[in-house]
Amino acid sequence: MQQQVITSSGNEKLTLDYVLKLLLEDGLITEEQRTQFAGLHESDNKKTHPLITLSNLDWHSSCEPSFPLTLERLTQWLAEKTRIPYVRIDPLKIDVNKVTSLVSQAYATNLKILPLEIDGKELTVANCEPFFDSWVQELSRIVNLRIKRVLVNPKDVERYLVEFYGISQSILGAVIDSDESRSKLQNFEQLIEVGKMGEPDANDQHIVSIVDWLLQFAFEQRASDIHLEPRREKGKIRFRIDGMLHQVHEFPIILMGAISSRLKSLGRMDVTDRRRPQDGRIKTKTPSGDEVEMRLSTMPTAFGEKLVIRIFNPEMLYKSFTDLGFGAHEIKTWEHMTHNPHGIILVTGPTGSGKTTTLYSALRQLARPDNNICTIEDPIEMVDEQLNQMQVQQNIGVDFATGVRTLLRQDPDIIMIGEIRDFETADIAIQAALTGHLVLSSLHTNDAPS
Repeated sequence: MQQQVITSSGNEKLTLDYVLKLLLEDGLITEEQRTQFAGLHESDNKKTHPLITLSNLDWHSSCEPSFPLTLERLTQWLAEKTRIPYVRIDPLKIDVNKVTSLVSQAYATNLKILPLEIDGKELTVANCEPFFDSWVQELSRIVNLRIKRVLVNPKDVERYLVEFYGISQSILGAVIDSDESRSKLQNFEQLIEVGKMGEPDANDQHIVSIVDWLLQFAFEQRASDIHLEPRREKGKIRFRIDGMLHQVHEFPIILMGAISSRLKSLGRMDVTDRRRPQDGRIKTKTPSGDEVEMRLSTMPTAFGEKLVIRIFNPEMLYKSFTDLGFGAHEIKTWEHMTHNPHGIILVTGPTGSGKTTTLYSALRQLARPDNNICTIEDPIEMVDEQLNQMQVQQNIGVDFATGVRTLLRQDPDIIMIGEIRDFETADIAIQAALTGHLVLSSLHTNDAPS
């Protein structure tokens, strides 16, 4: 059914009855459904957005039964209906500090609007009320910019109002608590201001909030690595997602040392030593309750201490080969190779391409009571009770080659070598494959064919 376009009337907010009426007109629901829920929003759910109420009903389109009326699809439908551009918020593309400095938290929260982007003389603002636009002219005068309205999922507006302004307030609070001072500790390239020596404490509540937000955000974005990189005036936060680094945020340089110290404290590292590289581990849980292990590595740089966090999520490491992108033919070929009693299989590719995930997923499928699977890894990225895992320890002379020799005396059926890094390890891996063992390993390359 062709949709009838409706326009804004200024100050009206959506009601459930009105949305039901529009859905009925477009043939997306039946009269029976409309009658059943008419008036529900006003009487029982005054604070709940009508689209959220409807999405919780798990309805499907009456004209297309395979088309569920999810919150995102209802938002898209309403955007088309009102001819307001629809946007799916991508927090990685938003300069949070820049947009939140233009519109106050109180103003944005009161109107349930969210500034997203500044492009020249235009400010893009998201909201979830297509007929409520009386604020547009006022905001345009305040910020001295044209306002471009976009329609977004109402849950995203609620969520990112809290997150964006919350992290901005934490940053501001931490800077204020430090008297706007600059740390001169181990930042050889920073311009020192005489008489200003303070740095926020790692246990300051603002710093704790920033670190908590940083980790939760990384989990939500399914990042494999977090990079904290100090520069002369600013500190950069970058996430590696699907092999690519994305800049997420910039912090005042005064906060970077405190953020690093908080993470080092959680990772049981020496917080006071910023001159030498250190390694640590953190075990925590994601918002969904999954246990996650993180490996921390620090490095002193000209601008201060750089910290990288590698995230090992069991959900990410153990996947079906369909989820990994294997087609039916590739799965059949892979199963044929891994069910051979001997031979060597190499998984190749660049950093972050999924080599470790592929190996762990294969081992999970091969783990059976009649198999003895032994691994040598640097480090053990995820402990699995079905595997006999050994870690490289260079300080006591246990490298990959030594580890493989040890594993060969353990009556293994399958050997996994975390990475082949030198000729000696490659040679002993081939010897193991030729003497009746199935060997799986990874090899770093710029791309799979090379």
